[in-house]
Amino acid sequence: MASTVNDPTGERPGYGSLLRTRGALSFLLPGFLARQPFAMLTIGILLLVNHTTGSYGTAGTVSATAGVAMALFAPQSGKLADRFGQAAVLIPGVIVHAAAISLLTALALSDAPVWALLVAAVPAGASTPQIGPMVRARWAAKLDGSPLMTTAAAFESVTDEFTFVIGPVLATALCTGVHPAAGLIAEAALTLIGGLLFATQRRTQPQPNGAAGAVAGADGKRVSALSVPGVRVLAVSMLGIGTVFGGMQVSMTAFTKELGEPGLNGLMYGVFAAGNMIAGIVCGAVAWKTSPQRRLLIAYPLLALATTPLWAAHALPLLGGFGLLVGLCIAPALITGYTLVEKLVPAGARTEAFTWLTGAVGLGQAAGATVGGRLIDAHSASTGFLVPLGGTALALVVLLALRKALTPQGESLLAARGVGHREPVSVD
Repeated sequence: MASTVNDPTGERPGYGSLLRTRGALSFLLPGFLARQPFAMLTIGILLLVNHTTGSYGTAGTVSATAGVAMALFAPQSGKLADRFGQAAVLIPGVIVHAAAISLLTALALSDAPVWALLVAAVPAGASTPQIGPMVRARWAAKLDGSPLMTTAAAFESVTDEFTFVIGPVLATALCTGVHPAAGLIAEAALTLIGGLLFATQRRTQPQPNGAAGAVAGADGKRVSALSVPGVRVLAVSMLGIGTVFGGMQVSMTAFTKELGEPGLNGLMYGVFAAGNMIAGIVCGAVAWKTSPQRRLLIAYPLLALATTPLWAAHALPLLGGFGLLVGLCIAPALITGYTLVEKLVPAGARTEAFTWLTGAVGLGQAAGATVGGRLIDAHSASTGFLVPLGGTALALVVLLALRKALTPQGESLLAARGVGHREPVSVD
């Protein structure tokens, strides 16, 4: 259900109100440029390595290695950004990333052994700048407690999906129309330029918390945002969403090539991502009355159900329709998961929490690409589409079993005590 609840300024929550937030455009514009390479990395590796080795399995494994490295190192990057500031982490990170991509590209073009590609893929993925979580953390710092936070989460999902519309199409066009390595070269250049521009916007970055302001354990010491049970459940759900991205990416690449239309791969993936973007726009335009926990428990089963018919597609128009449907179902689950972080995690640890979720998506994407590639090599392109179904189904089981962890501590205490309950207080 939707509501017309207003924000504290008296203005109805919406994109216009969000974009009028002071200082927002100063980090949104460079952030948009800097996050484009994120959607180009895995498809760029996939297309280049497939070109040099002739194997989807090998290409998927190298791409997955980069994805796993990104997923494992992203939270550490987020933790450092919370503690020392985003610019302090981003500037050296983009320089290392550009160098790592250059090395991986050179090795692939020189027909280096697979083990060398796998080794080079580790720093390439590990150094991927986490622009999306950094932008989300800036929104959270500016909108703490505001109804506009849900709108911001939807806006970021739309931006991410617009990135996934542009990125794969651009990378595919460069790899197929210019040179097999052109996609990765463009990814490295955009990362370097966009990342440095974003890093210069220091006024809007969340205040570094040093050793304080993060999640504290029972002994008062700083611990990971992953210690929050709800964050772990959300990470699993994001892992399932990642298998959709990875499985769709490698399967669509193989499917279009199998039908003799490899140039349509970017278009097909773009239709899938466009569905996500459209649903994201709608989600952000609505002021929801139902809690984000409940919305997630509705949206995720619908996503798992939408992935069911993918493997049965036998023609591009049919696959495009199914892909659009899956895209429409991803955005509500994705947006709601990021919205819950603002409720579950203290402000001083949100960049890290966002990177855990983004890293989980990347890890799921890597797993989806690897398993999908192996299935495609062993059987056919259609079997790769079983990966999104399996990944979301498994994540749904975990989500339903541990759903109570998604309720913020204050809300669960209120529910247990009753609305009218008051804590006893001492009187001097």
